[in-house]
Amino acid sequence: MTHKTDAIYAAPLQKMIDFQFDERVVAVFPDMIQRSVPGYGMIISNIGIVAAKYAQAGSHCYDLGCSLGAVSLAMRQRITQPDCDIIAVDNSPAMIARGRELLALDTAPTVPVTMICADLQEVAIENASVVVLNFTLQFIPPAERLALIERIHAGLRPGGVLILSEKIAFSEPGRQQFHEELHHDFKRANGYSDLEISQKRSALEKVLIPEALACHHERLKAAGFSFFELWFQCFNFASLVAMK
Repeated sequence: MTHKTDAIYAAPLQKMIDFQFDERVVAVFPDMIQRSVPGYGMIISNIGIVAAKYAQAGSHCYDLGCSLGAVSLAMRQRITQPDCDIIAVDNSPAMIARGRELLALDTAPTVPVTMICADLQEVAIENASVVVLNFTLQFIPPAERLALIERIHAGLRPGGVLILSEKIAFSEPGRQQFHEELHHDFKRANGYSDLEISQKRSALEKVLIPEALACHHERLKAAGFSFFELWFQCFNFASLVAMK
């Protein structure tokens, strides 16, 4: 299955519309995410490794905000515990439709994957050993984030893990500028123009709201997680593991 090159913001837009995971984005998403998020491929492959370590027999593994299912596929290819399944959730019908096509091409592994088009905040989290929020929490309104993390904690088995990847912000202006400029340089190195960078940033401004690592730590602690650790960071993108 071929993927198109992301040129959504290549031409000047007459009117800026908030970023949406619609058919246009779905068509170019693999290219967009690889060229926009430093270390994305490494994050995906290592989520599979972490999931394989902490998946428990007879449990559910959740991929919340699954987009095209890259995390689900990485987990599926690594998990060896018996009677596990993966529940992948996204609220974009276009993402789920394309994700199911990609999933159908992966016929070797035996771990069942169910892709659901739904609001992840309304999906029950139960009997879980692994839950993944891979660049998903940042799209949830900040006031609603603690309730989601609490619900995930409640649905995890003892010893279960939450893997949380996010774009992060910095309270010190100098550090924020340092990471922001390097991220923009990363995008330029991957072929994005200054116009594309500027227009996409404007489209995401009210949709993707990053927080400092300290905010994530405080929330995880408040939700009841006994252990959390930063395992990946490149510029202003990071991933943590939290254990119940």
